[in-house]
Amino acid sequence: MLQAVEASSLATLVRESSAAFPILESVHVIGIALVFGSITVVDLRLLGVAAHRRSAFKLIQELLPYTWVAFVACLITGSLMFAANATTYLQNPMFLWKMCVLMLAGLNMAVFHLGPFRRIREWDTTLPPPGRARLAGFSSMALWIGVIFLGRWIAFV
Repeated sequence: MLQAVEASSLATLVRESSAAFPILESVHVIGIALVFGSITVVDLRLLGVAAHRRSAFKLIQELLPYTWVAFVACLITGSLMFAANATTYLQNPMFLWKMCVLMLAGLNMAVFHLGPFRRIREWDTTLPPPGRARLAGFSSMALWIGVIFLGRWIAFV
């Protein structure tokens, strides 16, 4: 199946073009910067760092659309880069670890939204936020740093 993905015309274009892969990688890196930056602003607020007057709820509400747009851009560009060399990536331990850490980051987000976020109105303006919200913020930052670190190592393994 992976060989069929690699043999597709789109994957071949990405792999054989002198510009396609670098363009995709650049857009991917910009997307990761936007994802990480927007998430970090929220995570710092969840940790109790209030550098501005917005509530956690307001920050999440304002930044989440940008985060999702950037994440979708990363998903598309990452998928295209993966397709170009699918068999190689699936043998790369750093790629596999990155995917695992990315899934953990998604799980952490789900746990936050199903837990502390449901009661955000109760703690939104208090500093520091409750322990579970702080733990979610810290875990999120650590996991996204892991995604970035592992992503950079993919090319060197």
